[in-house]
Amino acid sequence: MRKVEVLNYDRQWSTAFEVEAQKLKRVFKDKMIVIFHIGSTSVPGLKAKPIIDILPVVKDITEVDDYLIEMNALGYEARGENGIRGRRYFQKGHDNRTHHLHFFEKDSKEIIRHLAFRDYLRTHPLEAGKYGALKESLAIKHSTDIHAYIEGKNAYVKKVEQKALAWFERFGNLHQHRF
Repeated sequence: MRKVEVLNYDRQWSTAFEVEAQKLKRVFKDKMIVIFHIGSTSVPGLKAKPIIDILPVVKDITEVDDYLIEMNALGYEARGENGIRGRRYFQKGHDNRTHHLHFFEKDSKEIIRHLAFRDYLRTHPLEAGKYGALKESLAIKHSTDIHAYIEGKNAYVKKVEQKALAWFERFGNLHQHRF
């Protein structure tokens, strides 16, 4: 059973991202264009489940499927698209998850959606604080029900995501991501 636990921000999360990013770069070499730390653990000061979300951008999403043996050797379980068309999703740690990988092909609109959300929270600490407080209260209320936890934050995430995309469209050139 997965326990829902939200912790105070830990600077080690960025180090954990860097360590894992290096492993992935060794596996995918020139197939990978760039790799981003996303999700709550990528936002300094934000409370989060201690799971590192990583977004590798690849030239051809179908080529990710050629590396399932290597990914398994790194401890990852392949989950296919897992609800988002054009994604390749992997998780590490079974019930004690440590990492989620969200591979997207270079032209996917999903990349900007994830980066806009991350960058918006990084530059809007009050919004990040509200989000952290919501996650903390949901984790207490649904400590053994990950699905209820996710559902509980869904409406808030969608609302912030819309603000983030509008903000990114207006100010994205300040935080331009080239790949």
